[in-house]
Amino acid sequence: MSPWRGLVWWAAALPLLPLLLPLAVHVRRTALRLAPAAGAAQGLAAAAEQSGTPLRLLVLGESTVAGVGAACLEQALAGQLAVALARRLARPVQWQALGENGITAGEACRRLLPQVGERFDLVVLVFGVNDTTHFTSAAAWRAALAQLIERFRGQGAAVLCTGVPPLEHFHALPWLLRQLLGWRARLLDAQLRAQAQDSGARYCGLSLAMRREFLAIDGYHPSTLGYRVWAEGLAEVAAALYPGR
Repeated sequence: MSPWRGLVWWAAALPLLPLLLPLAVHVRRTALRLAPAAGAAQGLAAAAEQSGTPLRLLVLGESTVAGVGAACLEQALAGQLAVALARRLARPVQWQALGENGITAGEACRRLLPQVGERFDLVVLVFGVNDTTHFTSAAAWRAALAQLIERFRGQGAAVLCTGVPPLEHFHALPWLLRQLLGWRARLLDAQLRAQAQDSGARYCGLSLAMRREFLAIDGYHPSTLGYRVWAEGLAEVAAALYPGR
């Protein structure tokens, strides 16, 4: 975010802190906490007639990559993205999900990157919610994104950054908190788009119309349907990276 936009946000938020802090504490104490999805964190998506060398896909990020809100990882973002990609590319997709609940992009550089041992053809980065709620600065946010993108592009992978989710639609949050966090999420999303362009990655915004059935019972994470719609949008952009199919 540009410095003045960030200052405008803080100018609006600081006078409201006496209201926001009790709301945040209440949400933390009373929020329904769902476990990460069950099942293997990797798999192969392929139709019976598909053969050839699989596309190697890594989805790396926060709780949505860990599949919170879905019963198993095949029904969460990585598994459903692999299926959608395999269908569009007419080739198998070997997928892996590497996510951690509550992690920021900067923490992922320190904790998740060392766990990546193999090379991938396509890496999807899923961050922003925790950086929004942790009030990560624009400089720290962009530096972490640059490190993540450069790590994988340096290994020859295409990198796709998914947009910061619209927190103003997370009905688990009180209205005032939703509005301020949604505003901040949009500021971080603009920085994400700019950093992706500067670092040679692709950006895919979240253009789906937000409906309650797209959210899990906690009102915060996607439902299985929400993951499917999200995955289809990502697959459309990712498939365009492989025009020769």
